[in-house]
Amino acid sequence: MDVKRDILWRVYLSFILIVLVCILILSKAFYIQQVQGKYWRSLSDSLHQRIEEIPAARGTIYSEDGQMLSTNIPQFDIYIDFRVTPLHEKNGFLFRNNIDSLSLSLAALFKDKTAEKYKDELTKAFDISEGNYELRKKISYREYLQLVKFPLFKLGRYKSGMIAQEKNIRLNPYENIGYRTIGLARDENKVGLEKSYDTVLNGRNGRQLVRAIAGGVTVPVQEGEFEIAPEVGKDIVSTLDVFIQEVTENALKKMMIQNEATTGVAMVMEVKTGKIKAIANLGKVGEGVYVEDLNYAITPTEPGSTFKLVTLLSALEDGNVTLNSRLNLEGGVWKVAGQTVFDSEKHGKFDASVLEAFEESSNVGMAKIAMTHYSNKVDVFFKHLSKLRLDSTSGIDLVGERQPRLVKPGSRLWGPTTLPWMAFGYNIEISPIQTLNLYNSIANNGVMMRPYLVNAIQEEGKKIKTFLPTVYNAQLCKPSTIRDLRIALEGVCINGTAKTLFKNSLYKVAGKTGTAKVANGNKGYGEGIFQSSFAGYFPADNPQYTCVVIIKNRPHAPIFYGASVAGPVFKEIADRLYSTYIQNKLDIAPVFAMKDSQLFNYSISKMSLQTIAKQLSIPYQDSSLSTNDWIQLQGKGKTLKAAQQVISDSSMPNMTGMKLQDALWLCEKKGLLVKCVGKGKVIKQSIAQGELIIKGQQIQIELN
Repeated sequence: MDVKRDILWRVYLSFILIVLVCILILSKAFYIQQVQGKYWRSLSDSLHQRIEEIPAARGTIYSEDGQMLSTNIPQFDIYIDFRVTPLHEKNGFLFRNNIDSLSLSLAALFKDKTAEKYKDELTKAFDISEGNYELRKKISYREYLQLVKFPLFKLGRYKSGMIAQEKNIRLNPYENIGYRTIGLARDENKVGLEKSYDTVLNGRNGRQLVRAIAGGVTVPVQEGEFEIAPEVGKDIVSTLDVFIQEVTENALKKMMIQNEATTGVAMVMEVKTGKIKAIANLGKVGEGVYVEDLNYAITPTEPGSTFKLVTLLSALEDGNVTLNSRLNLEGGVWKVAGQTVFDSEKHGKFDASVLEAFEESSNVGMAKIAMTHYSNKVDVFFKHLSKLRLDSTSGIDLVGERQPRLVKPGSRLWGPTTLPWMAFGYNIEISPIQTLNLYNSIANNGVMMRPYLVNAIQEEGKKIKTFLPTVYNAQLCKPSTIRDLRIALEGVCINGTAKTLFKNSLYKVAGKTGTAKVANGNKGYGEGIFQSSFAGYFPADNPQYTCVVIIKNRPHAPIFYGASVAGPVFKEIADRLYSTYIQNKLDIAPVFAMKDSQLFNYSISKMSLQTIAKQLSIPYQDSSLSTNDWIQLQGKGKTLKAAQQVISDSSMPNMTGMKLQDALWLCEKKGLLVKCVGKGKVIKQSIAQGELIIKGQQIQIELN
């Protein structure tokens, strides 16, 4: 029994010792993992060095007048490595001597925590020697410049432990304006110019030796030294004009909200060069909410009646008709191949000239021209389409432009009604940019230009490549054809479907309205969706800009005609551009400086005038109302006259003669954004007197 007890005692003792050893091992493992884990992991990370790719800063996209449209701005993630030796010397004297003032500075800068909270959190991280304390992420460059001047941090990275990880983010200073054209560089989802000129803007990434610290954060082994230095991308200067872009987008958006439209596009092109000055693409994403969701400018759609220009051009060029040729409009209803062609507005006309048929936008008239002269020689008609580049893309320097869709003879979709319907803009899909270029060619006396968006590529402010206007076709058709087409387009705005719209216009407009019934995807044409359009140029007698507006209305919209929906948008854009850029250039002779005592027109507050006149003993005739704040003071020689100047809340006053201080006060009181050119007194204003204004609208004022 004693032997057995002795053996059992030894076994139990061994078992107990094994259990104790296991407990000890497990306890040590738990202590290393949970208590010392952060320290050992950070120590392990700090022993790892590697070559890391350093992204290059992307180039900037500018407008033609030098405004930044898309650019890089630096952002910083800030960490603190509390393991650095200087922080712990002399019992942490450096840290404890600066923690109060540092906490106060951080609280004042970021305003997210109290100074006491900052002090408490930083002290806890210091006491455990945390190697990767996250102080703040995504701070701006301005905040970073302040941060590096704070107590402790101003001593540098190796004494304070502060680590700043810099990264560049892409910013559009004008936010959503022109987004689909300018684009935004986000990983693989680039669009617009950002995508089209990606290789130019991208630059070349660098390589740098870095050391990993805790949490995957890396710091350079040698600050400022690279294996390969990153090369900044090149800049591009676009043809876009910020003012024209803003005017175009605001006019389009206002009408789309008013008519509850679903999509819309408006574009402006410079006639002589083919430069695109503005592209606005808007899609409805919520009730009254519109954003630049797709580039409708380069997406084909049925053009409707704006395509009638092609039919008329073909017939005139081939000598089949003249503007005075007679047509039977059949009262606006005509049967062909078992189908019926309707004019959109009942006019009851029968005998009419070709010009009248075009001015009234007669579907019957255009269909009859096509059937009479091209039903047996369709290839001749299609040769005109090819010459007008309507069977290929426009060639604009934007990635993503889709091919137009033409139903051609021999295809399964071709039938006896294809040609007559094509004559007034159905059975064909072309992009709005193609319509714009077509009308611009007529404005440019038959010279077809390539539409383009980039003027130059530059590096460090110096142009290294310049893009000049390119002529696609120097003579699109005979001069006599161009002359007749311009007469017809002007006739639309004088006698035709747009006569009411431009009745009291200060300048001549040439253009064409369009109203097309469009399909709602697979649901077909039954939902009553109409696309309103207007294409034209101005001033008609000396064209400077061509503009196209296309708006897709909601189902069963009560207002859907081109002259009522797209036309007002065109007119608002044209009015603003005419008063800002064209009127003064065409109509006003050079202004030479002259003394105010000889001839002047001056706006002044009534109180100021009374004070000045009294002190200087200047006599003047006052015909203004006694309660009026502003008066218009006119003078020649020694004669001064003061007349009432009414300042309306909803319309633009005449600011001619006002001092900049007064003009700024008046505009800002009305909620306008002011851009000033020059100094002195106001001599020009981009929003004409009496024009309706809305809050947030931009106005440019020129001083003498």
